[in-house]
Amino acid sequence: MIPAPFDYVRVGSLDEAISALVEHGEDAKLLAGGHSLLPLMKLRLATPSVLIDIGPVRELSYVVDAGDHVAIGALTRHHDLHHDPVAVSQVPLLSMVAGKIGDPQVRHRGTIGGSLTHADPASDLPAAVLALGGTLVARGPAGERQIPADAFFSGFLESALAPDEVLTEIRVPKAVGGHAYQKFVRRAQDWAIVGSVVARVGDRVGVALVNMGPTPLRALAVEQALAEGASAAEAAERAAEGLEPPSDNNATAEFRRHLARVLTRRALAEAGV
Repeated sequence: MIPAPFDYVRVGSLDEAISALVEHGEDAKLLAGGHSLLPLMKLRLATPSVLIDIGPVRELSYVVDAGDHVAIGALTRHHDLHHDPVAVSQVPLLSMVAGKIGDPQVRHRGTIGGSLTHADPASDLPAAVLALGGTLVARGPAGERQIPADAFFSGFLESALAPDEVLTEIRVPKAVGGHAYQKFVRRAQDWAIVGSVVARVGDRVGVALVNMGPTPLRALAVEQALAEGASAAEAAERAAEGLEPPSDNNATAEFRRHLARVLTRRALAEAGV
């Protein structure tokens, strides 16, 4: 398929990107790595009138030890996050998950900010940020605001970002304890049919699920069961509680519920919970 016609604007700074969003309004879309947006445009599921290329804004590419958390620039590529020494030592879960995304081409071009703002429930990194209890920082003409990951994913392929805001940074607590990511795929490079992410952050165990609803989401029933003293096996049985997974050509809703329980049990065991 061929995308609908669009104008192209290339910016060199964050301020220029925000100004371009204000100028062009809701019909404009930001372009970073392009691995989420361009396929939608080819299918004409997204038809922006203007693409604002923020790839050159290198000020948004970094991984920094910020004391009690790690700060990650939104334009940090998956490959760089996977290999960055700060990420590897201070948030190994996030580093590991970044290394499991797609193929080398995707990892060298795709960005963590693009993955999060695309808000695909089948994506890997949104679930990891949820399990870690991360915070997302957005900037627009009105200034900067912080959005808890729990409040960021508002609907299918929708986020809490305003049309004139840019996701600038992801902040995740340091978490060097037990962690795991179990996902079920047909082929190594496919989207997860179901995935389960577990992260021990201090005294809390965060659990998030991939492709179990219209948004990336936490397995709140599992977290509650663990906090109340349930065994890992008992808690995992509640992985699909209250959730409405989709049925599609890859799996029925009931099979996804089964996978969520199995994968969560395996992830909890791998994380040493």
